[in-house]
Amino acid sequence: MNKIVLITGATSGFGEAMAHKFASEGYACIITGRREEKLTTLSQLLEQQYNIAVLPVVLDVQNKAAVLAAVHNLPLAWQAVDVLINNAGLALGREPFDEADICDWDTMIDTNVKGLLYVSKAIVPLMIGRKKGGIIINIGSIAGKEVYKDGNVYCATKHAVDAISKAMRIDLLQHAIKVTVIHPGAADTEFSKVRFKGNVPKAAAVYQGYEPLLATDIANTAFYCATLPPHVCINDLVITPTAQANSFYLHK
Repeated sequence: MNKIVLITGATSGFGEAMAHKFASEGYACIITGRREEKLTTLSQLLEQQYNIAVLPVVLDVQNKAAVLAAVHNLPLAWQAVDVLINNAGLALGREPFDEADICDWDTMIDTNVKGLLYVSKAIVPLMIGRKKGGIIINIGSIAGKEVYKDGNVYCATKHAVDAISKAMRIDLLQHAIKVTVIHPGAADTEFSKVRFKGNVPKAAAVYQGYEPLLATDIANTAFYCATLPPHVCINDLVITPTAQANSFYLHK
C-alpha cells in the first residue's frame, strides 16, 4: 500500500481539503468524522477521483473508548500510518467568561484537547513499532498564541494544543517522529458557522472586507510539512491571510 495518512475531522473544512490534497498525491487515506453520510460520500469521491484506497471510520474523538477501539481494530495493512493529522476541533460561542456556556467549554476541551490526546496516544505506538519515524501534524490556531476578548476557553484549548505539541516533539525525538503544529488565522470554513451555532449572517460577517485563508491553503501547507526530507521538521507554523497580523489586528 502507498503511504498512509490518518485525518480526523475529515468531513468538512481543513480536514476535507487535506483529504483531497493527500489523496491527489497518492496517499491512502484513513478519514474520520462523526457524520457517517458525509464520510461515506467523501470516501467514494476520493476513491473515484484519485484511484487510491480509503478507509472511512465513523468516530467522535471525544469518546476515548471508541478511539482506542477504532485504532485497535484497524486492518493490519492500515496500521502503517505515516502521517497523523489531528484536525478535529471547534469553537463554540463568543461570550465573556461570566456569560459563557459551561457545556460549550466541555465540548471544546473534550474535542480540541482530549480528542487530540486520545488519537495520538493510540497511533503513536504504531509509529514507534514500525521504527520508520513518521509525522504528527496538530492543527492549532492563532488563538493558541494570544488570548483575545471573549475567546476564553477556546483560546485555552489551543494554547494546550501548542504546549502538547512541544511536549510530544521532545518526548518522541528518540523515535524520529516529527511533530508539527500549524496555527491558522482567519479561514473561511464552517468554523464561524459552528461557533455562532448556525447563525449564517453573523458567521459570514467574520470574513467580509478582506480575503481570508481557504481550507486548501492549510491543506497545501500540511502536505508541504509532511513531505519534507527526513532530516527536516517544521516545528511551529503560524499562517494568516495577508490582511491579518495576529489575533488582534485585521485590516478590512
